[in-house]
Amino acid sequence: MKFELSQRFFFDAAHTLDRKIETASSARIHGHTYSGEVAVGGARDPASGMVMDLGLLRAALDQVRQRLDHQFLDDIPELGAPTLENLCVYVMNALKSAQIDACRVSIWREGIGDRCTLTASC
Repeated sequence: MKFELSQRFFFDAAHTLDRKIETASSARIHGHTYSGEVAVGGARDPASGMVMDLGLLRAALDQVRQRLDHQFLDDIPELGAPTLENLCVYVMNALKSAQIDACRVSIWREGIGDRCTLTASC
């Protein structure tokens, strides 16, 4: 059997964005409340009964959250343009650096209905 565990998190951040539509409002500094969800998958360890200790995932996500929360996303060099797509890649890479192989990262802005999901093999 294969399991998928997930953990949600959120952060508030500001950014600008160079776009071809809604250019004036996107170019001004503005902020959002972002929600995220990370999933890890695999077989259950027979000894522990877990795919992964969720405490380890929460600790790694807390580190990522601290790097993003109440920040100006334009100033995070590893992020690139502060798009939902780049935020997904940023979170996936940050977890990989913490030796956590996420199979799915979703970032969304509930207030305006936008969502992006990055999927990798589990």
